[in-house]
Amino acid sequence: MTRTTKRRIAFWGVIGIVIVGALVAAMMPRAIAVDMAVVTRGPLAVTLDHEGKTRVRERYVVSAPLAGRVLRIELRPGDRVVANQTVIATFAPGASPLLDARSRAEGQSRVSAAEATVEQARAQREQALVQSRHAVEERDRARNLTQFGLMTVEARQAADTEAAARQRAVDAAEAAVRVATHDVETVRAALLEPGSRAARPTPGSATLTLRAPIDGVVLERLRESEAVVPQGEPLVTVADTGSLEVIADFLSTDAVKIQPGMRALIDQWGGSQPLDALVRRVEPAGFLKVSALGVEEQRVWVVLDVKDPASAGRALGDGYRVEARVVTWEGHDVVMAPVSSLFRRGDGWAVYVEEGGIARERAVKIGHRNGTSAEILSGISAGTSVVIYPPDAVADGTRITTR
Repeated sequence: MTRTTKRRIAFWGVIGIVIVGALVAAMMPRAIAVDMAVVTRGPLAVTLDHEGKTRVRERYVVSAPLAGRVLRIELRPGDRVVANQTVIATFAPGASPLLDARSRAEGQSRVSAAEATVEQARAQREQALVQSRHAVEERDRARNLTQFGLMTVEARQAADTEAAARQRAVDAAEAAVRVATHDVETVRAALLEPGSRAARPTPGSATLTLRAPIDGVVLERLRESEAVVPQGEPLVTVADTGSLEVIADFLSTDAVKIQPGMRALIDQWGGSQPLDALVRRVEPAGFLKVSALGVEEQRVWVVLDVKDPASAGRALGDGYRVEARVVTWEGHDVVMAPVSSLFRRGDGWAVYVEEGGIARERAVKIGHRNGTSAEILSGISAGTSVVIYPPDAVADGTRITTR
């Protein structure tokens, strides 16, 4: 065998080995790229979560105590108020209404009648004065005659009584004149035009001032401009934002698991850390609510107390959106795996663990779980690497690699 022949044999032998190796490599299953996570040990809390909102515990709506004209309210939402000092609103006498021709004619007739009554009362007063003067003269004459024994004591006493009675009649006539005069002023006031000088209230006359009922801030200014308002018209809402609570509507099936005194967390409120809270009350009555998908749901209000409402009130206000999380169970030293690593196997649960680049199925027994982690009671231990979101191509014995 020549040297050239040997070289050809060696060349084609190498080519054959390369081809066979390529075929073997092509036929071998490739490792599937998967996402991995590590089973850990630590605290685990199971919560019922729902969107809620903040609410001041006590709000005060300052309303009009009577019908009248309220002056312009200068307070704005956010302004601080001091109890019994800060002026909320000031009431002034309302403008008189416009009169039609018939009402004005009737008013003028009442004025004429009242003026005639005044003249009649004055005439009666003059008559009473004349009779009183005559009675006084008779009394003085009776006293003189009694001194000389020309009149009996009984006659003198009768003259004294008559003089006193006539004086009382004069006093009554004076009062009748004053009453009639005031009646004239009353009926004349009903005829005043709304823009006349006499119809305008003088500064500080017949005004009513409403002051803040508590120390706090203005939440809403329901009436700003000067206007005539009816009795009970809401004007301003004030509250103490340092006393906040959180309300959230839970499904009735979740609300039965919540009891007063349970620990809760207020999350997604804008701060870096959740706020600690406690369940204060679960409302005894539910209500119907239609979800965004059009599903009718029976919901129950749950009220939470923020543990440090003063610090939260400096950042939060009334009606702010938050996330309420009520803790129904919690453990402090729990072996837990991501919920995304679990899948059903028969009536139980299983995970894929990584052993030397090979996926191995392990049956596990789980306990409590929340939206992200599940308590592992048996099957795997802390530190084990598990496949999360295992694809359909992964099975027991499949070659895997970390994505």
